[in-house]
Amino acid sequence: MSNYWGELAAIATSICWSGTALFFSYSGRKVGSGVVNRSRLLFAFLFLLIAHKMVEGTIFPTGVEPFRWGWFAVSSVLGLVLGDSFLFQAYVLIGPRLSTLLMSTVPIYSVILGWLLFGETISTVELAGIALTVAGIGWVVTEKRGGKTVVENKDYGKGLLFGLAGAFGQVANLVTARYGLVGGFSTVSATIIRILVAIVIMWAVALFQGKAGYTLRQWRHPKVLPAMLAGSFVGPFLGIWFSLLAIQLARLGIASTLMALPPVLLLPMEYLVYKRPPSRRGIVGTLVAFAGVALIFVPG
Repeated sequence: MSNYWGELAAIATSICWSGTALFFSYSGRKVGSGVVNRSRLLFAFLFLLIAHKMVEGTIFPTGVEPFRWGWFAVSSVLGLVLGDSFLFQAYVLIGPRLSTLLMSTVPIYSVILGWLLFGETISTVELAGIALTVAGIGWVVTEKRGGKTVVENKDYGKGLLFGLAGAFGQVANLVTARYGLVGGFSTVSATIIRILVAIVIMWAVALFQGKAGYTLRQWRHPKVLPAMLAGSFVGPFLGIWFSLLAIQLARLGIASTLMALPPVLLLPMEYLVYKRPPSRRGIVGTLVAFAGVALIFVPG
């Protein structure tokens, strides 16, 4: 069992991302995705400060070169500010399972951008994985819901666009963060800097729009605050922690595949929490999409 700690950490990451999707979907429907997004940044920042003290010996990273601040700031804007804002709105409009299914396309975009921007080759197996994943997603998202097609259901169609925009934001976030992490820079320190930048931007916008006080008042909600705290703990805190362990201890392809499990894990989770049984088409489409993502990481 000791030989599989990396794989177990990757599965734990998927469980964390699935749990945070449920927590934030619930709280977002109660108080709005903007309130949840702004709040979870503050809560996650506090958790990460404690973790940084434990791992690095200081509360906040010191001596960070200016170029790293620049890349992490860009990464924060593209991922935490824009990408996550789109994703949280998708949680509200189309639910956590379908939102995370769209986010599972991130590895596909990464493969395509690697080919376009860096000249990385795409094997026949990877191309097959891309086609299979797109087919699975298409099968799920084109299913009629409530007697309406995707085109007729404006909220559903809008939710799909938000989910795809969130996925693109995460890809851009990974590409830009990579430049700031050169030289073996601490990923915990990088995460703190990125979240701090996002906090400053999003709370400044909230103050300008007069929503800061409203956000704080929502913390009085007896059910919403625990959900936001729990989502912040299992997602931005534990999820990132386990993902780092997975990448460190397991082969990247295996770890990445196991961390793409949330769309599958959310099938039984949504049934247990919301009593919402998935359709046969939803189950098949989700499994096909996941199989495509897994196929991309098959060693050539």
